This record gives sequence, structure tokens and C-alpha cells, in this order.
Amino acid sequence: MRIMRSFWLLAFLLTTLYGKAQSFKFAFVTDTHIGGNTAEEDLRRTVNDINTNDSISFAVITGDITEFGSDQELKLAKQVLDGLNKPWYIIAGNHDSNWSESGSNSFRTVFGAETFSFTHNGFLFAGTSSGPNMRMGPGQVPRENMVWLDSVLTHMQDPQMPVIYLNHYPQDSSLNNWYEAIDLLKKRNVHLIMHGHGHGNRRFTYDGIPAVMGRSNLRAKASVGGYNIVTLADGVASFEVRNPVEQTQEQWLEVPLENHHFENETTQYHRPSYAVNKKYPNVKVVWEYQDDSDVGAGTASYKNLVYATNTSGWIYALDKATGEKKWAYQTGGKIYSTPAAAKGYVVVGSSDNHIYCLNAATGALVWKHETLRPVLGAPTIKNKAVYIGGSDGHFRALNLKNGKKLWEFDQVKDFVVTKPLFYNNKVYFGSWGNDFYALNAATGKLEWKWNNGSPNRMFSPAACYPVATGGKVFIVAPDRYMTSLDANTGAEVWRKQMKDVRVRESMGLSEDKALVYAKTMDGELVGVSTTADSMQIAWRSSLNLPYELAPSAIVEHKGVIYVPSHSGMASAVDRKTGQVIWQHKVSNGLMNPIMPLDKKRVVVSTMDGKVACLEFTE
Repeated sequence: MRIMRSFWLLAFLLTTLYGKAQSFKFAFVTDTHIGGNTAEEDLRRTVNDINTNDSISFAVITGDITEFGSDQELKLAKQVLDGLNKPWYIIAGNHDSNWSESGSNSFRTVFGAETFSFTHNGFLFAGTSSGPNMRMGPGQVPRENMVWLDSVLTHMQDPQMPVIYLNHYPQDSSLNNWYEAIDLLKKRNVHLIMHGHGHGNRRFTYDGIPAVMGRSNLRAKASVGGYNIVTLADGVASFEVRNPVEQTQEQWLEVPLENHHFENETTQYHRPSYAVNKKYPNVKVVWEYQDDSDVGAGTASYKNLVYATNTSGWIYALDKATGEKKWAYQTGGKIYSTPAAAKGYVVVGSSDNHIYCLNAATGALVWKHETLRPVLGAPTIKNKAVYIGGSDGHFRALNLKNGKKLWEFDQVKDFVVTKPLFYNNKVYFGSWGNDFYALNAATGKLEWKWNNGSPNRMFSPAACYPVATGGKVFIVAPDRYMTSLDANTGAEVWRKQMKDVRVRESMGLSEDKALVYAKTMDGELVGVSTTADSMQIAWRSSLNLPYELAPSAIVEHKGVIYVPSHSGMASAVDRKTGQVIWQHKVSNGLMNPIMPLDKKRVVVSTMDGKVACLEFTE
């Protein structure tokens, strides 16, 4: 009896001590959007309020730190957050990465990392950043962040330690690879998920895991902004919304903290479907290469090699027949520049402030050209010259053979991410400053500049690959307008927005130059006449994708139109009939521009690090 009493007394004491150890508070701040009208003031108020609360142990800030991802906004956010008198941990959201002039490098430079993990009073906190990175589409945890999360969870000293996971996005289909994070978390004792993005306090459950969305720190239509104070005590996480100015605090949610024993789970949750691949069994994967980082750009080919890049800074060559890696060259920054290959050279821009030219066969460095800022734009090679834009307000023409500057235009507003168009001895490109430029290809002189008239940078004609024919240049933009400009003068031929044809950046030119292809947000593929004096739909495909955001260019090759999607599916459409010839899904990540090798084979790459060669047989 004494032994039993002693046992229960010890158990009571341990439980009491353990419960005290578990009790703590932290600040949950999200969606600060520095760069917005009241954002700086709202965040400074929150920082001051957290500093005066000695019961708060630390703060977590879960994404959309800035409005436009600019270096200036990131530095300002860091300056304000450095005012915190206690530890703070931060991750990026889509606003920090999709419009990043640094190619998402500045977030890591300014804040020290893109991820965080730490333990506090018996809990592991792990946070990963999320995009879309430099390409509009659904959110995505970068491939390298996912590899990092796997490593953190695999090497936990105590596999039973409770885990709290933080990301910017809801962990559902609004995030392309939500299920990869969920499946990793379920291998451990995950108690709770926390995120922002929706700007409101809400309770969710993702595949059986409790989750909480936090309110934006912005005041929005209210008089002041705010954040959440989270208390972990007695097996419960309680959430209180805090108003720093009026100093009101109200509990709005309690979430039980418990081991869900997912190792015994039998429930089947939604996962991406690959059923379309069974519908078209005559499409096969010839080879496939899986990168450990994002592949945020298209591919190029030359002779027997395919060239790809990744966000760890690598440029590499794969054997066109087997997919075997033949060589690799590392730059010092993330790469979102689609390589160009010609005359035995491969050229690509890097966010390490350089343009690189490599030997196409060996990967040996031929030359590199230093710039003032990152180079996110893709190169175009024409007449032994390389044309490429950067983030330093400069557009350059370089000698392909030796990298020497042929000319430089230094009046670009904001930064360039597109592939320039060479047409009628002019070079055309847009920037994230609402402008579209035409430069003399021989001298770099500004021939004309067009502005879309919007005060919002996010509506810039910056991400599309412009096309031209018949003396006209065609562009599309996130404002859902298609615009036709006189190639010589820049005068508007026509500019139109259709409610039932919601075009965005995904476009291309037909081989016969009669049509400008455009993929709509509703997943349709249409052809706009290149000769009509207004936006006239002259052709329609039977293609019917779900809601679609991928800005990747459309290409026609030998009568087949190749259409990439934001969910890792390639579609091949017959030019004559508009009918779908085949479709194949290689991943659930955003697909970059598809590269035809011949009439039957194409190379596809996706943002989650997959490069594959597909072959169609009749």
C-alpha cells in the first residue's frame, strides 16, 4: 500500500512539475505587409506592445512580411522587428517571394534564414517559408525547405516531443505540396499547425491536425491593427486577440494539445490525382530527374544535352536520351533565369549579381559578367549577342563569345524577370514597374516605352514572354488585359479585357503566326487573331483545365500546342482541331515552359524540382 501511495505521489509531483514547465506564452504575428499604407505604424505598435508584456517568451511572424518583397521593404521590416526585446522567429509568405527583386535571396540575407526550428519548454517549433517563388501560382513550400523539414523531424532527439508547425499558407490544396508537409509531420507527435494568409482568426483541421489561422497585423478597415497571444498550458493552446492601442484582449479559441497517434490512422485524405495518366497510356516517361531544390525556370537544349537550373544556384546538363547528369556548375545565388543555348554556349543569369556563359559540352566557365543586382531575367541569344535584363535597372547586350558589353540601357523601372523578344531589330521586354520597353537591338537606344496606367506594380506586363508578328507586339498581364502595340511606335493598336476570357501571363504565338495563344484563368486555351483590329477570339480548344494561374509560356511545335499548368500537368493540343491529343501529370508543382525536342518528345520541369522527358506514341 505504501509503495502504491508513493507511486501516485511521485506521479502527481511529476505531472505538476511537467505542467508548470509546459506553461508559457508567445506572440503570434502574421501578414504585416510592410510597404502598405499603415503597415509600419501597425507593426511598431505591436512590437512595443509585445515588449511591455513580460509574460511573452518569444514571437513568431508567419509570412507576408512585406507587400511587394522589395529589398527596401524587407530592410524596414527587419529594422522594426529588431526592436523586439525577446527572441523572434520569421518565415516568408507569397508577397515576400513572388515579386522579389532579389530572387528570394534578400529574405535569407536580411533575416538570416528562410526556415526556423527551436525547442521551448518541451515543444519543437518548426517553420518553413512558402511561395509561389517568382512565378504566380498556388503556394508551395520550396523543395529545399521540405528537405530541411524532413531532416529536422528525422533527427529529433526525442521522437515523442510535441511539434508545432508554422507556415504562411493553409495546409490544403491552396498549397501545391501541402500533403508532403502533412505526411512528414504525421511521422512525429504533431499537435498544432499555425499559419496566416487569410487575414482573419479562424480554426481549421488539416488531415486530422488542428490548425489556427491568425489575423493580419494590419488595421485594414479598423482603427488599429493587432495580433494573437498564445498560451500553452495544461494540455491546451488558448488564443487571445490583442489590440495594442486600446489594450483589449479577448480569448477566442482553445485547442486541445494531444498526441493524435497518426501511426494508427486509417482515414484516407484527399491527395492529388494522377488518373489522367491512365487516360493517356500512350504517353510514357522516358527519364526523370528529381532535384533537391526548386527548379524555378524552364530548360534549354543543345545537341545531346538538356540544361536546367535550380534555386541552390546550380546550372547542370542532363543527357537528352537518358537523363543522366553530365556536368554541373554552381553559382552563388538562386536561379530563376531560363538558360539559353546556342553556338556551343549556355548562358544564364543568377541572383548572385552575375550573368554566366558556360561551355555547352563541358560546363566549363567561358565568362561571367558582373551586374549591380541579381539577374532574374532569361537571356535571348541572337546574332552572336546575349540580351538580358536584371534587377539593377539595367538591360544589357553582351558579346556571346567573350561577355564584353555591347551596350547597356540603364533606365529600367524596377526589375526584369521575363525573356526578351527580338523582333525587327528591336528588343522588347516588360518590368515590374508597369512599363514595357522597345530598345534598338544594335545600340540599346530607347525606341519607345509604354505604360499600362496602373498605380499597382502587381499589374505590370512583367512575367509574360511577349510575341510579335505583322508589325505588332502582343502582351498580357495580371490585370487580365491583352494589349496589341505597334512594334515601331508603341502606339496601342488595341487593348481589351474580356469578362468571359480572363487572360493572364501565359501566352504564345502559333507557328503560322495567325494566332496569339492565351490560357485563361478558367483553364481554357484560346487563339486571338493577330490581324484583327480588336481582340477577336478566332480559335478555341477543347482543353478545359481547372482554375489556372501558371504564367509559363505556351509553345507550338510541328502542329502541336504545349500548355503547362500550375499543377504539374502538360497538355498537348492539336492546332487544326483544337482537340486534346494527350495529357500527363508529372508532379503537383507549377510547370515551367515545356520544351519540345521533336514531334514526339518534350522535356518538362516543375517548381518542386522535377525534370522529365515525355514521349508520345500513336
